[in-house]
Amino acid sequence: MELLSNAKKYGVRSLLLQGLTFLSVLTSAFMIWKGLSLFTNSESPVVVVLSGSMKPAYDRGDILFLHNGYSPIAVGEVVVYKINDKPIPIVHRVMKVHTENETGKQYLLTKGDNNNADDRGLYNPGQMWIQRDEIIGRVKGFVPYAGMGTIWMNDYPQLKMVLLGTLCVLSLFSND
Repeated sequence: MELLSNAKKYGVRSLLLQGLTFLSVLTSAFMIWKGLSLFTNSESPVVVVLSGSMKPAYDRGDILFLHNGYSPIAVGEVVVYKINDKPIPIVHRVMKVHTENETGKQYLLTKGDNNNADDRGLYNPGQMWIQRDEIIGRVKGFVPYAGMGTIWMNDYPQLKMVLLGTLCVLSLFSND
């Protein structure tokens, strides 16, 4: 009932304006994301490090900025790759590169800086190398710990619900 009285209090036009403003913010964010994706040639131009496998270079919660240029990938570069049927991309360093002379096609072997073994155990069964088309991007920069909020919301789903509920309440009563 209070929601109905708030609707009458603010008027239908005011509520529609708030809804349209919210939709314009969402569409603007989507357009910026897609623009960055085109500019960086990466399906995901920004990722958050989710594990400690790249310590000391990158810590859990660091935000990485990616670019996926067309030049060959070199040993020592940090790349983000995605294996078929695994939803979470992996951030690791290239340890070996095999290039076919005839086609120029690259095959990569990766490893986390903080891991004892290479990533062949993470690849698909029987897969020995990552192919160039599995690379989402190369790390070009980072912001330390700026992605911890994302990790906290994934680790504690209740926190996500509290945050969303708080935002909804604040948006309903922001005109008071």
